[in-house]
Amino acid sequence: MDPPSSAPATNPSESRAFQRWLKKASLVTGLGLTPEERQHYLEEQKHARCEKWKTELLNYSPSVVFMLKHLRLSGCAVPPSNIVCGSCDSTRSGGFHPSGAIVLCEGHFGSKRHMQDTLTHELIHMYDHCKFNVDWYNLRHHACSEIRANSLSGDCRFMREVGRGNVSLSKQHQACVRRRAILSVRANPKCPDGAAAERAVNEVWESCFNDTRPFDEIY
Repeated sequence: MDPPSSAPATNPSESRAFQRWLKKASLVTGLGLTPEERQHYLEEQKHARCEKWKTELLNYSPSVVFMLKHLRLSGCAVPPSNIVCGSCDSTRSGGFHPSGAIVLCEGHFGSKRHMQDTLTHELIHMYDHCKFNVDWYNLRHHACSEIRANSLSGDCRFMREVGRGNVSLSKQHQACVRRRAILSVRANPKCPDGAAAERAVNEVWESCFNDTRPFDEIY
């Protein structure tokens, strides 16, 4: 039976609230959305999380705050606007440009700790560029900065290596630093092959691995 004509109308505010809830449910579940709308929503969420974590790290992370301080003392202050969240290919989680910019690859971080290690890594590259006038096309220069960044940033701490499936009971940290440095140098456009990358890392290994500046010791 039809409701009597005197039945109260739906409250407009309740209707709008329901529509908002329905839209949020659609975004979360993907129901009722086109693949493009769903992808756009996921990208927005990744970007928002990256920006949130970035702000928290710039203010509260011991390693990030420490590096920002020493960059400032070296005459190379890094404003937050020079650290951007963006989309990257699947091979990297961050990047540094000698012009003074750092990219954090939104969506590639499993945790805020992972982002912290990546940001610290890139800030060490920036510090080296500022302090030591690194020529990034010189394989030895590049190798030295990669050794330092991988060693000092937390990239090679034990649990990170376990997560990558690399477990060693002997010199795990050194093995990780060496492996990751060689991979990075191999990607240098001036590097002819893997043997040249390994040679560059080996040639500077002792001095660069033992150089912990601006830290007092390996973080």
